[in-house]
Amino acid sequence: MGFLEHLDELRRRLIRALVALGAGMAVAFFFLDRIAELVLGPTLRALPKGATLVTSRPGEGIAFYFDLALIGGVVLAAPFITYQVWRFVAPGLYTREKRLAIPVVLMAVVGTVAGAAFTHYLLFPSTIEFFARFNSRFTVYMPRLEDTFGLYKSLLLAMVGVFQIPTLVLFLARMGLVTPRFLWRNFPYAVLIIFTAAALLTSSLDWWNQTIVAGPMVAMYLLSIVVAWLAAPRDREAADGSQQLRLVITASMLEGVRRRERARHASIRGQWPRAL
Repeated sequence: MGFLEHLDELRRRLIRALVALGAGMAVAFFFLDRIAELVLGPTLRALPKGATLVTSRPGEGIAFYFDLALIGGVVLAAPFITYQVWRFVAPGLYTREKRLAIPVVLMAVVGTVAGAAFTHYLLFPSTIEFFARFNSRFTVYMPRLEDTFGLYKSLLLAMVGVFQIPTLVLFLARMGLVTPRFLWRNFPYAVLIIFTAAALLTSSLDWWNQTIVAGPMVAMYLLSIVVAWLAAPRDREAADGSQQLRLVITASMLEGVRRRERARHASIRGQWPRAL
């Protein structure tokens, strides 16, 4: 296929994916109350007695329900959208690469579900409980719906990304770019980075919340070491292919450095006569 044919194929796949997303949102609109109860249930149970979520801005409730419909539409249309992505990518893959795509997709789906469940049932309710501890007789703890749901989405996306670490390592290890020995050797540095990121994500000094966020990251890193060991290429053909890939990346980096040095020397030579 030529370049324009690829663009036309991409356009068709995108249109079908958007139609599926719209249909999923239309279906989700009929179950918005149930979806809202599912999403906000753990949060409401974590609030102090008598506290509730409030809306203080016109249109805040409409935006919340639209976000719920979008989330429901993405969940319902996800299988069809994944199929469209596969139909676009599959013709350009070799048989060995197609065999790699199946476990990558499966691990990505499992990681997404696990990250969402961890955020919904453990991380976010514990975060709400931590903030509710500062309630006193001088104040009434009633968080805004927009702020609360915004924090929920941020933590959800962060944890879904964290739970994709084994999937990324699977791909990199299969390509020969990451080894289990490399991951294990850098484990202490990874723990330091993980706890630093956990402190930034939780935005609190409570060690319990930081441990809740950092725990899955450490677990995913250890799981990635096992995944890298299982996915490491063991046949000579795969090893030669990964070695060639590393050589290509190294050569590209060296070529980029050489071009920058050549351009710098050329600019220096061009400025030398004017300095004289």
